[in-house]
Amino acid sequence: MDFWEILFNPAILIVLVTFFSILIYYIRKVNYINLKLVEFASILQSFKKSDLIFKFKELDDLMSTNSYVANSWAEFKNTLVYSESVSLKNENNDIVFQNISQSVENIQTTIDPIYFFNEETLVTSKLNYKLIQTAPTILTGLGPLFTFLNIAIAFTGVDFATQEATIKSISNLMSSMQVAALVSVLAVGSALTFLMIERILYNTKCKLPLSEVQEKFYKLFDNISSEKFLIELLKETKIQNNSMTNLLSSIPNRFQESLESSLAKVLVPYLENLIFGVNKLQEKVDKQRKSTSDIVDDLF
Repeated sequence: MDFWEILFNPAILIVLVTFFSILIYYIRKVNYINLKLVEFASILQSFKKSDLIFKFKELDDLMSTNSYVANSWAEFKNTLVYSESVSLKNENNDIVFQNISQSVENIQTTIDPIYFFNEETLVTSKLNYKLIQTAPTILTGLGPLFTFLNIAIAFTGVDFATQEATIKSISNLMSSMQVAALVSVLAVGSALTFLMIERILYNTKCKLPLSEVQEKFYKLFDNISSEKFLIELLKETKIQNNSMTNLLSSIPNRFQESLESSLAKVLVPYLENLIFGVNKLQEKVDKQRKSTSDIVDDLF
């Protein structure tokens, strides 16, 4: 049998078509995942931890509109702790802003980002990885299948009726055995080839960009446990309660001081003016009384 006759044998064609179909499908998927991961990493690269709190809305819009990571981002966003602040008035009656927790100065996450952005969510779920994993087994299984099928077909054509028929049938049997052996070799070889290509492409096109994405997440978001954050809030609450208690205890003294100050500033000047007016009135009355007394003395 010549090369072309062997190549266009149905069993060999099925093995080759299966091998190249799975390989092309895998390469296209891997290139797509690589493109999306590189795009994802470039988005994270454009933000810095120091100004993330001011640009978080922009990051949220980019992630939410990216269909590749929108679901994972929505779950991850629920674990974020923001640097919330409250408006307070200081002693000069000026409004100031104070953080609820001193340990939260930027946006932090209470769960490790790798829980949401990992190999399963960003790579294997987009790849139909179970099919890819079974591809070498499928290719290997095609070898024995077509080998025994060719052998069975070849034995059905054996004819010992005449010497010429026997020689011809034996010749056909040997050709079929040759094709059967080649099918097994080709199936096992294609399975090993696909396995090697799959491992190389997966590491270079998927795992390395994924590691870069995870590294950028760690640089962008600090990780804080929810228990630690609650403890910090409890500490801040105790501090505020203590300040409130001190303030309430000082209210009577401050009220007394304020009342004394008000009396000193308002009532004392008023009383002084009132006393001054009374003194003037008394002097006038005394003068009138004196003048009346002088007139009476002159008459008598």
